Amino acid sequence: MPIKSKIRTIPDHPKKGIMFRDITTLIKDPVGFRLVIDNFTQRYIKGDINFDLIVGIEARGFIIGGALSYTLGKGFVPVRKVGKLPAEVIRHEYQLEYGTDTIEIHKDAMVKGAKVLIVDDLLATGGTALAAAALIEKLGGVVVEMAFIVNLPDVGGAKKLKEKGYKYYYLTEFEGD
Repeated sequence: MPIKSKIRTIPDHPKKGIMFRDITTLIKDPVGFRLVIDNFTQRYIKGDINFDLIVGIEARGFIIGGALSYTLGKGFVPVRKVGKLPAEVIRHEYQLEYGTDTIEIHKDAMVKGAKVLIVDDLLATGGTALAAAALIEKLGGVVVEMAFIVNLPDVGGAKKLKEKGYKYYYLTEFEGD
């Protein structure tokens, strides 16, 4: 699939032993970016997976989520790093593959019962996706699916999402290294 071939791998970033999958080379290519958005659009435009909002995780989830919100005619809600949102927020701290982080969402980002599609670039440990899901659920939202460009199955995030009962979808994966 051309999508995978357009993703750059950077060894030892952000620390030794990590093989960073960089989607900036994919999305700078107009054909690559179109393939990503068209694939997601085709999956979700059918209506088999019903949702009200797209939640994009900072920062690359904004790029994909924003474009997808446009093509599907859905609202977009950002989940951001601490201190970036101007109104009242709730936050959640979580483990990363290489440390810890905290994300926030506006308290008024959705109504109770809102059905949500979470979008991000990459599924590694699942920590960020699970943290975003926790925020959505604290606000009374329901996560119907999570969508990623890349899955790293050897890191275990997909298994964690499945164990927690979340549905997920991805366009390509990198096994092993």
